[in-house]
Amino acid sequence: MSIITPAIGPALAGGALIGLVCGTMWLVHGRISGIAGIARLALQGPDRVWRLWFLAGLFAAGLIARLAWPHDLAPGYASLGWLQLIVAGALVGTGTALANGCTSGHGICGLSRLSSRSLAAVVTFMAVAAITASIVAALA
Repeated sequence: MSIITPAIGPALAGGALIGLVCGTMWLVHGRISGIAGIARLALQGPDRVWRLWFLAGLFAAGLIARLAWPHDLAPGYASLGWLQLIVAGALVGTGTALANGCTSGHGICGLSRLSSRSLAAVVTFMAVAAITASIVAALA
C-alpha cells in the first residue's frame, strides 16, 4: 500500500516547491524567504522593489489557485466573518512581531540553518497552534 494518496501528494509537491524557492532565494540572493520580514520592509526598506514583486507573486499564486480550485481551498474559512479574519490577522501579525519572524522564516529557513532561536519559535508556534485547535474543536 502506498502512503502517497491524493491528499498527501499535493502537500508533498507544495512542500517541495516551498523548499526549492527558499533554497533558491538563499543561494541566488543571500536572503531568507520569511514573509513577515519581506512584508514589513516592502514599503520602507531600501530594496523594496523585489519585496513588492515577491508579495505580488504570493498574491497572484493565491488568486490563481482560488480560481483554479474554487471549492477545494480552505473551506473552513467560508464561515468566518470579516471581523474574525481581521482579529486573526492582527493576532498573527502580533505573534510574528514578537517572534521576530513568521513560520516560513523560522520554520523553513531558520530550522534548515540550525538556528536555535528558530527552533524555540517553531516549538512555540506549534504548541500554541495545538492548544488553539483543541480549544476551537471543543467549542464547535
